[in-house]
Amino acid sequence: MGTTRNARRPGPEGRPGPGSKSVQGAPGGPIVTVSRLRKVYGPGAGVQDVSFCVNSGEIFGIIGPNGAGKTTTVECVSGMRTPDSGVISVLGLDPRADRAAVRERVGVQLQESALPPLIKVGEVVELFASFYRQPADPAELMEALGLSSKRGTRFARLSGGLKQRLSIALALIGNPQIAILDELTTGLDPQARRDTWALIEHVRDRGVTVILVTHFMDEAERLCDRVMLIDHGTVAALDTPAALARSAGGGSYLRFVPSAPFADEVLTRLGEVTALDHAGQRIQVTGTGDLVAAVIRALEAAGVEARDVQAESATLDDAYVRLVHQELRNPGQGALRS
Repeated sequence: MGTTRNARRPGPEGRPGPGSKSVQGAPGGPIVTVSRLRKVYGPGAGVQDVSFCVNSGEIFGIIGPNGAGKTTTVECVSGMRTPDSGVISVLGLDPRADRAAVRERVGVQLQESALPPLIKVGEVVELFASFYRQPADPAELMEALGLSSKRGTRFARLSGGLKQRLSIALALIGNPQIAILDELTTGLDPQARRDTWALIEHVRDRGVTVILVTHFMDEAERLCDRVMLIDHGTVAALDTPAALARSAGGGSYLRFVPSAPFADEVLTRLGEVTALDHAGQRIQVTGTGDLVAAVIRALEAAGVEARDVQAESATLDDAYVRLVHQELRNPGQGALRS
């Protein structure tokens, strides 16, 4: 079960709550707005109809199945791709008409690095710094991201985790207000993933708003203030990870082995119980409210003891599976948005 950050969760109307950092005068309000974005490549491919906003100072997650339109969406936001229709505003700028200005303010890390294998870490960071009028200090940035000791190392000799650190450095070297990070931890081992998570939080703490594309639900649940699920090129859900888990994940789960057989009605008649499933000797109860206490009391009244008890709350992963399956059954139906 994933963990979520409690600090800086958005308050009412999707705005960050007390203690949020603002970015260069934008006090927690939207700095990216996308309305009715459409970019198609063929039948069912690309983005069909996507609308959302990103608030200053938040980590905004975009999740969805492969081919759902996640990368196309952020490429349109960054100005790298021209949409077929729709309106995009990034810091009050049009990503295509004001492309140069947007590039000065938005740092982008793509899914795959395309750097010469023999170039050294220090060389590439300094090269990218030369592209900007007011870049970050290369030495300071490499120190902050743990790359100073690798300054003379060639790109081909870097581990996967260090390559991702370098990708983040190149996304930040222009002192951007917004960083777009696309599938940042794909292919990394568990420790490298967690190190990268810490770096993403460090980027946010530097005052940078982050748009994070990922297909790892634990990553989105751990890092993101709000999450948008894209499926079949449309927005299937948009809310905080906790709210999505509550709304679509079914509440809480309780698994146990009963000391003796009992009728399902002992538990299914409880107001807190929404479903009961058997898996061999083990029983799983899904429900809401104070599920554990209600189930234990009902079992005791029936003379049954619950053994090997495991209790957990619904996660973003549960919500994702249910929402995607729902979209497969009823495309375009049942969207959860806020």
